[in-house]
Amino acid sequence: MNHQRAYQRSHPWLTFELDLARAPIELWLRLGEACSKCEHISGVPLKPRIAEEMSQVYLAKGIQATTAIEGNTLSEAEIHARIDRRLSLPESREYLGVEVDNVLDALRAIWQDTAEDSRDIKVADLLDWNRRVLQGVALDPPAVAGQVRDHQVGVGRYLGAPPEDCAHLLSRLCHWLNQPWDTGRLGRMGSGILKAVVAHVYLAWIHPFGDGNGRTARLLEFRILTASGVPDLAAHMLTNHYNLTRAEYYRQLEHASQSGGHLMPFLVYALNGFVDGLRSQIAVIRGQQFELAWRDYVHESLPDSDGKASIRQKQLVLGVPTHDFATVAAIKSSHAGVALAYKDLTRQTLMRDIERLCSLGLLVKRDSPQGTEVRAALERILAFLPRFVEEGHLV
Repeated sequence: MNHQRAYQRSHPWLTFELDLARAPIELWLRLGEACSKCEHISGVPLKPRIAEEMSQVYLAKGIQATTAIEGNTLSEAEIHARIDRRLSLPESREYLGVEVDNVLDALRAIWQDTAEDSRDIKVADLLDWNRRVLQGVALDPPAVAGQVRDHQVGVGRYLGAPPEDCAHLLSRLCHWLNQPWDTGRLGRMGSGILKAVVAHVYLAWIHPFGDGNGRTARLLEFRILTASGVPDLAAHMLTNHYNLTRAEYYRQLEHASQSGGHLMPFLVYALNGFVDGLRSQIAVIRGQQFELAWRDYVHESLPDSDGKASIRQKQLVLGVPTHDFATVAAIKSSHAGVALAYKDLTRQTLMRDIERLCSLGLLVKRDSPQGTEVRAALERILAFLPRFVEEGHLV
């Protein structure tokens, strides 16, 4: 007679199976789009300085999201400063900084692991990440950082798996995640994205630790995403989505367990947010590329060797708004570089420079009740995109 474990009676949905034949078409559409956008981000050429700045921005967003879900009140700007070692907190709030430091430490351990191309996930990894996120944090007994719990825990109305089964369940989870999943032509990345979300839910269901289960689950998700080829800055998007939709996040987790382990609604919820985040990220990246291309075009059109007028006019072009018109007076008053360049010059000189820049196709000018207005002629570098100009606006 087979011995039945306690979790099979209390948590029968922990089957370590995912029937993709029952997946709705929306899931496949979002998964395909997520893979496409991740590959797009991976292949984007950016100057190293800008790429590093963007990586730091999304790192701060990711850490802020995963700690905020657990109640940390530090802002994204404060976390950015903490990462750069520029934020000292008063003693009463230092624990918030420690929580941020701990997540950063765990992420660095994960980066090191993936850099060594070690794709198998081990129970020891989960214990290590939990130990790292709880290091130096006050815990309620009997919770111990980095150790599988030996007592019952719950979150709200949900009870974690029986403590006597947690080690076994973690071992089964790692074994399952290390097996290939068939996602058809979506390949390693598509499989990895699905695995990441499912792993997150399963770890939340098992709840193997006395504390830090949510952070450990999101670290596991991040680990699987990066190991599957998702760029680091994009791998924070799921955590950001959970934080931005926190009430829905908890509702979806609760529904997944109460429905007897029906994972498809949570997967669709997660993938919808992931794709939305990737779309926003690509828009930011495209803006950076556009700005670099525009600056290169301006420098090419107005070389410094042409004299002081060319240098001054270049400053003017780069100080003009890129997507809407602004009055000449507003540009001069709001942009320090333009104000300095024309500080000792007459308005006629400024207007003459504008006329020259318009003739070179770098500026577009129009008259309005507020006075002369100009904008950058960005359409000059939109080589292959369809574009329409309505009332002087590029749309």
